[in-house]
Amino acid sequence: MEGIDAEPAGHGQKASPGKTEAVHLKRSIGLLSATSFIIGTVVGSGIFIAPKGVLKNSGSVGLSLVVWTLCGVLSLFGALCYAELGTTFKKSGGHYMYLLETLGPLPAFLRIWAEFIFIRPAVASYVSLAFGRYVVEPFFTPCSAPDALVKLVSILGVTFVVAVNSWSVTLASRTQVALTFVKMFALVLIIGPGIMALAQGRTENFQGAFISDSATLTNLPLAFYSGLYAFGGWFYLNFVTEEVINPTRNIPLAIIISMVLVTIFYVLVNVAYYAIMSADELLMSEAVAVTFADRAIPSLASVVPILVSVSCLGALNGGFFGTSRMMFAGARESHWPTLFSMIHIRRQTPMPAVLLLYPLSVITIARGEIFQLINFSSFSRWFFIALATLGLLVHRYRYPQHPRPFKVPLAVVATFTLVCMFIVGLSLYSDPWNTGRSCALTLTGVPVYYLTVHRQRLPARFLRAFEFCSRQLQILLEVARQEVQTY
Repeated sequence: MEGIDAEPAGHGQKASPGKTEAVHLKRSIGLLSATSFIIGTVVGSGIFIAPKGVLKNSGSVGLSLVVWTLCGVLSLFGALCYAELGTTFKKSGGHYMYLLETLGPLPAFLRIWAEFIFIRPAVASYVSLAFGRYVVEPFFTPCSAPDALVKLVSILGVTFVVAVNSWSVTLASRTQVALTFVKMFALVLIIGPGIMALAQGRTENFQGAFISDSATLTNLPLAFYSGLYAFGGWFYLNFVTEEVINPTRNIPLAIIISMVLVTIFYVLVNVAYYAIMSADELLMSEAVAVTFADRAIPSLASVVPILVSVSCLGALNGGFFGTSRMMFAGARESHWPTLFSMIHIRRQTPMPAVLLLYPLSVITIARGEIFQLINFSSFSRWFFIALATLGLLVHRYRYPQHPRPFKVPLAVVATFTLVCMFIVGLSLYSDPWNTGRSCALTLTGVPVYYLTVHRQRLPARFLRAFEFCSRQLQILLEVARQEVQTY
């Protein structure tokens, strides 16, 4: 899209008259904030919802624990690959930017198109629906909470997160750090009673842990999708590279520290679940953490839903914080309307990109069902992650002398890429309806790419109308293009 404001100034250029400082996204994320950002985004609703999906599709307690461990290792491999990508390419935008730099503009556009059309709405919906359920459920126990009320509270949660991210980058960052400490306390609160139960000899639920009549190879990809969904979020720091202080050092360190911690905590949480609950009880539970608390720590049972809902809110906050930067980067590269590359002139937030994600998220919440949303969004999400790491291999081959401050062993990159491709391919067979819809929606971006990025195919009258609307929105939102180059 054509720019609707003056070109951004280079380093050292003075801000426009009437503004106290140049409009740009500042480097304000240090190592603690970066680590909290990853942990806070990864540890959301997943560990409180996904155990049911992992157990259901793996078929046994033992195999489910193996799946959780392998998901942690696979996520760590992927995170290390993204650490190399994030230190090789200094622009924000994550998946989108890496596909643009390594495989070209069409795959990059399809990634941002899929994120806007269904990945972000689906991810925001299943996290916010978990938030709504854990907020509302305690007031209706032992009955089920009304779906309409759950969805209303979920929409309020998304609205709060959008407001925080539109208001202040610093506020969103500090909120993430605070929520991360709360959610880690929630995990410790679950792990403690589970370890005590094991120490007292309560190991009956682990007897015959690998015996199952329902385990099938075709369902395993769906078990991995549920597990990987719980680990999802390790890549969001790469969306905000330009806002990380000393990214060459802090991105790899934050990724390694956070993913090792999360993997250890997740496996221990699942062990704790099975120490207190049988496999059948876990499968019947609508809110696993609440059921666990009722059995293990009745005196604190009322606190656990609050901690889980806070955990979900942290994941929502991190997701919107990161994804808005992908939209921002896409607009800056002329793959998205230029309005979304603009920043509020006083609050220094990418307000249009944040607000863009809100309407479809609300619509998806109103219609969504959690496990269908997981399978629906996971196909395209993991397919593009595999493409990004494949692009890393291609870039290494084409430009062997390109500076790489952090370089991952070739075996790690190849293993991660092949496993992702295998899971994605097999999931088309396991759940053809949801994955097929995901694939079809992604491909709708192809004609959109040729109509909008190559704008000469559009009527001049339409372009003038679009330009006029963009200018009016720019004035209304009080936003301008970035005036300082930050990469």
